[in-house]
Amino acid sequence: MALDWTTALSFLIDGLMLGFVFGVAAMGLTLIWGVMDVINLAHGPLIALAMFGVYLIMNFLGLSNPYPALLLTTLLALPVGMGIYYLAVHRVIDAPHLSSLLATYSVNMMLMGVMNAVFGGAPRNIDFSLGSITLFGDIVVPTARLVAALAAVLIAAALYFFLYRTRVGRYIRAVTDNRDAAELVGVPSTTILALSFGLGVLLAAFAGGLIATIFPFTIFDGGRYELKSFVIGVLGGLGNPIGSLFGGLILGVIEGLVPMFLETSWTPVIEFGLFVFILLVRPTGLFGGKS
Repeated sequence: MALDWTTALSFLIDGLMLGFVFGVAAMGLTLIWGVMDVINLAHGPLIALAMFGVYLIMNFLGLSNPYPALLLTTLLALPVGMGIYYLAVHRVIDAPHLSSLLATYSVNMMLMGVMNAVFGGAPRNIDFSLGSITLFGDIVVPTARLVAALAAVLIAAALYFFLYRTRVGRYIRAVTDNRDAAELVGVPSTTILALSFGLGVLLAAFAGGLIATIFPFTIFDGGRYELKSFVIGVLGGLGNPIGSLFGGLILGVIEGLVPMFLETSWTPVIEFGLFVFILLVRPTGLFGGKS
């Protein structure tokens, strides 16, 4: 198809807006890895559970706007994540990595089984629209995507402030650097680890809720966004939550521009090709991460 600057810019803006949301999802995954060296294989189902959480709360409360339901779902995700940590991760936190992988994979399978039994595989859709706005005269941008991108930026800024400007954030960074030394100076490491896992789940839930305001979803969609989170985490640097936001933008640009030149089916090929390339040439990611 014939392309001009307007079309290219429209694709690029759309990709960047989605990239912010994908980056927040990846921030949850990489935060958990950075603090406790645990790869959370339940990340995808938790994203999907948040999508259904927003959908169910909207219907149960009779809301016409999904954002209050998104806020409530996000707040509920924190105790859910802390509960998962205490039940499934805490006992294997110092065991070999395979143990924590199996623990979180077990949570993955249980969540998928419950969601399949309760919701089935049928797609759901949140019936909500904010219309669209026009930029630069010709570029039409769905307002819901713009709101999602702005919300993603705000929660990323809030996470940065929390980690670097609060006492609890300093505790998290201390446990990340040296858990034993942190315990010697009175930091309650178990509580901090549980809180960190809860924050990772909260970020995943927030991203899932935002995605639900944009796209239809099923219980199986979480796996797709989990894979994107892994790619973004490697791009930005595993263990570097802020780097994940920039990794999300890179992935968003790829998803926005590749369909202009190739079939959409080539997008994951390019993404995972980049994933392997970064692992080979810069394992700590483009912005540095935890080795």
